[in-house]
Amino acid sequence: MKLTVNGTVHVVDVEGDMPLLWVLRDELGLTGPKYGCGVAACGACTVHVGGVAVRSCQTPVSAVDGPVTTIEGLGSADELHAVQAAWLDHQVAQCGYCQGGQIMQAADLLAATPDPTDADIDAAMSGNLCRCGTYPRIRAAVKTAAKTLREV
Repeated sequence: MKLTVNGTVHVVDVEGDMPLLWVLRDELGLTGPKYGCGVAACGACTVHVGGVAVRSCQTPVSAVDGPVTTIEGLGSADELHAVQAAWLDHQVAQCGYCQGGQIMQAADLLAATPDPTDADIDAAMSGNLCRCGTYPRIRAAVKTAAKTLREV
């Protein structure tokens, strides 16, 4: 099976029902997407498939239709994505475990909603849990990233 992940084509020899998360972590060595709950309830495993945020723990690799982007491929070596930069500016991460999924979900939100309200942010981010409770900093970072992206 061929998968394009972070711009690179990979050939993986796995069963079609294997969750995308395990392909990314175990077969490709990408550890940004995390295993949190295994039932798509926490968002730690969030990646983009075809530009849309999905929970990779519950996405069979056979259902992947389009390029996959993980937190490792969101920005570049030369420039962080606006959401990543805002996360740093607002010191969002505390333990950091959920942050890859949080950032990927926020990037998806901003791709669809360039000027989100607090309600938009809360709704879009509600499926991404943060045990450390950094939600106010997450909201502030999303607003900063939205402003940055609108100015580009």
